[in-house]
This record gives sequence, C-alpha cells and structure tokens, in this order.
Amino acid sequence: MFNKLLSLFVLTAGVALAQSGPPATREIVARAMTATPTAAHGPVEPAWESIRANYRTPTWWRDAKFGIMMHWGLYAVPAHGSEWYALHMYNNPAIAQWHREKWGPPDKFGYKDFIPLFTAAKFDPDQWAELFKNAGAKFVVPTAEHHDGFALWDSATNHYNAARLGPKRDLIADLGRAVRQQGLKFGVSDHSIEHFTFIREAAAPQNDLRDPAWAAFYAVAGREKPEALEKFLSAWVTKQIELIDKYQPDVLWYDNGVNSRTLDPLKLKVAQHYYNRAREWGKDVSFSTKGLGDRAAFLAGTLTDFERMSRAPAELTDYVWQVDDPVLYRFGYTENNPSPIARAGGVIVNLVNNVSKNGGLLLNISPRADGTIPDDQQKLLLEIGAWLKLNGEAIYGTRPWTKFGEGALKLDRGQGYSAKDIRFTTKGDTLYAILPAWPTGDEPALITSLASDKNLPGKIEKVEMLGVAKPLPFTQDAKGLTVKMPTPPIKPCDYAFVLRISGLKLK
Repeated sequence: MFNKLLSLFVLTAGVALAQSGPPATREIVARAMTATPTAAHGPVEPAWESIRANYRTPTWWRDAKFGIMMHWGLYAVPAHGSEWYALHMYNNPAIAQWHREKWGPPDKFGYKDFIPLFTAAKFDPDQWAELFKNAGAKFVVPTAEHHDGFALWDSATNHYNAARLGPKRDLIADLGRAVRQQGLKFGVSDHSIEHFTFIREAAAPQNDLRDPAWAAFYAVAGREKPEALEKFLSAWVTKQIELIDKYQPDVLWYDNGVNSRTLDPLKLKVAQHYYNRAREWGKDVSFSTKGLGDRAAFLAGTLTDFERMSRAPAELTDYVWQVDDPVLYRFGYTENNPSPIARAGGVIVNLVNNVSKNGGLLLNISPRADGTIPDDQQKLLLEIGAWLKLNGEAIYGTRPWTKFGEGALKLDRGQGYSAKDIRFTTKGDTLYAILPAWPTGDEPALITSLASDKNLPGKIEKVEMLGVAKPLPFTQDAKGLTVKMPTPPIKPCDYAFVLRISGLKLK
C-alpha cells in the first residue's frame, strides 16, 4: 500500500521528513507563535483541558454516519502513480522516467507546469452536490490543500491557489455553497502541514526545484534554516484561521503531519479560534484527526479518523470514529489502476460494520482535473444511495447495541462475507440486524445473540425486513432467533438485508 511509504520518510517532530530540513523544536514553535493572528475570544482557552470541557461530539455527525471526501488537485493532471506525484516525479525512478517520456525533463516541465492544465473547466458544483445527496451522504469534505501546497480556495496566505492560478476560481467556495444548498454539512481537509518537507531534493540534478521564481511553491531552497520553518509554521496557523473564518467548516480534517506533541501550541491556538468562532456561529463543529492515546494529534476536541478500512477498529469502541477509504487504489485520480473500483456491496458492508462499532465511513472519490467525476464512480455512489434510501433507517441516527455483531467479516475491499456475519444497530427500542448476504437456499437467518437464554430485556414481538411488506415468521429458542426469509426469495435490494426487530427494551 502506498501509505506504507510514509514510514520511509516520516519524521522527527511532525513536519520534518528525513534529510529535509530542521526538526520542529519547542523553541522554533514558540518563535513561530509570535507571528500568528489573535485567536477568537470565548470560553475555549488554548489548553487541552479547556477544549475537553467545552467540546461535544456534534450530534449531526453522530447521526450522519456517511460522508464523502475527495482528493482533487494538480496531481489529477498527470493522473499517474498517486496524489503524491509531486514527490515521486523527482525521486521515484519509474515515475520520473514516465514523466520524462510523457511531459519532458523536470527542468523543462516541473510540477508547477501542471497548474495551467488544472482547469476544472467542466466543474459543476451543483451537479456534484446533487450527486452526493443522491448517494446518501450527509456531509462532504473536499481537499482545501494537499501536501503539494496548491490551495483550491481563495487564500490571502497561500499565493499558489486556484482563485489566482489554474481554474481562476474559488473551488471550495463554489462547492460549499452548492453542498449546503442541498442541506448537507460541509467540511474541508487540509494537508498543508506536510508541505514544508514534502518535496525532497531530487535524485536527478536537472530539475526546477530551486527555480527562484517558484521557491516558495516548492519549499526546497533554504528550508534547512530554522527561520524558514518558523515562517512556515506561522503561515500555517494564519492559513487555518483564514480557512475557518472564510468557510465556517462543519468539519476540519487534518492528516498525519499534525500528530507531533511539539506542535501542540499551534494546534491549540487553531482549536481555540475554531471552537470560539463556532460558538458565535451557533454551530456544532469538530476537527477530525488521526491517532490514539499518546500518538493522537489532538488530545481533545476531535473525531478520530483511520486511513483505510484495514485500520478500522475490530471491536465496539467507547469513542466515535470514522474511516476514510478510497474508491480507487489511490486517493487521487489515476488511470490504469492496478485494482478495480470498489464495489457498492463492499462499501455498504464496510459502512454497516463501522456503524455497528460506533464509527462511520468517509468515502473518498477521485475527480478528474477537468472537474468531472468519472462515470464508474458516479454509478457506485448512486448504488450506495439507492441502498441507503431503502435501508437508511438502520444507519442514520442509530447508536450501537451492547455488542456490534456476530461472525467475522473479511473486509478486503468488501469481499468475503456471509449471512452469518450479522451486524447490529439500534434506534430507541428498535434493534436492527443487518445480514451482509442472503442465506443459502431456503435456509432461515439465525441470530444466536438473540437466543432465549440471553436474558434480553423485553420480548421480541415482530420481525420485519426493510423493503418487504409483510412481517416475517420467527421462532426463538436456546439456539437463537430463527427468521424465515421471504419465499419465494423476495430480495428488496442486492446486498446487506436489514431485519427490523421490535419488542425489546433497549433504552
């Protein structure tokens, strides 16, 4: 997997990649703080204890469960390798050779030269927003700025942005307006803390990385000086405050680079500003960051994020979380992918599995550079939306049961599950049992967790399948709850069949 490459580069203190500049120290961070804007005033102070005392997980997020994020930027122009193209075109021999053959030598055609080609000429934010709503998503999180340092918004802090260059359009503002008009929540992801050390010195000597006209974009020349890191960190805080004030994001999502404890003063100031501003707006908002325990980026005031389903918790948790998972092999748009696009059934089973364990799913799509979403990705989203239209009551607004389910799921891009791999969600006194697959032949569904000797509160009175008109016959004994499936097979959908169980006292 591509993100395993991270271990080759990361990092001494959160932002410094090996041989790529000075590590962030407390002294450098303290000096950087002196040049940052004043945070908004309010009850939240720049301390984890204050954030913990004033923060609550947004109820809207706990009810939403399913969101869409995207990686969209300059890397969609070459559409090769991954969204880390800016790093690898200068260092990875295979990608460097591909670049020379396709675009020319990097001293003649560098990463900066993709900017005019990133046109977003066919970008229709209203069409995107309608698609996301029809997909059943409740919130949308586009990339405001990725590791490469090109911002998709109109930034006064970052000169290299889509409002001035390339599309010459504030893509974040346009999408945010359209998404909110559809009644969805709108957040942004910001990866820019990675930028200072993202593009390493090239293995090949002939390149444009030290072109004086683009020194600030590449952040290679002069970054060995502590003063350069101080300036970068100050600008990062300024940029976050600008993002917050300009777009009032419902979620502000950060990648791995903010995990260092050394950077806590910067994070705390941004958090103070964000949560005090949210009080002024009358909105419930949240950061979303990665890591747990001592390795957590934020010690309070955040939704925990896991990158890819392979890292999702295996058990029911006492904290809320989400998984960001791509529909393609990589997060950014690439052509000639080594594996096919994710299947709708697999994505839905992953969503169900996450929700049963107190989590959610942030599904990453990959638009093209011209602003179109490929047909196969649109088809996937609409298939997910059709399932949620029928079965969403077992997902939206639900909470976990006392156990997440029974049976094992092989969550390798959503393949390898049976009718015995049942997952549970609840809403009030209603228990939902979700079967990833239809039982073989005429076999009934057997739910061993609902056996008569389990001392369950209340008594099961009715079992229904969402999308089927009549209640289903059932029996309950020491083996479990046995539910006769509709015969002849009447499948209301193609995968993940929901049983609504009434009569128990779950509150």
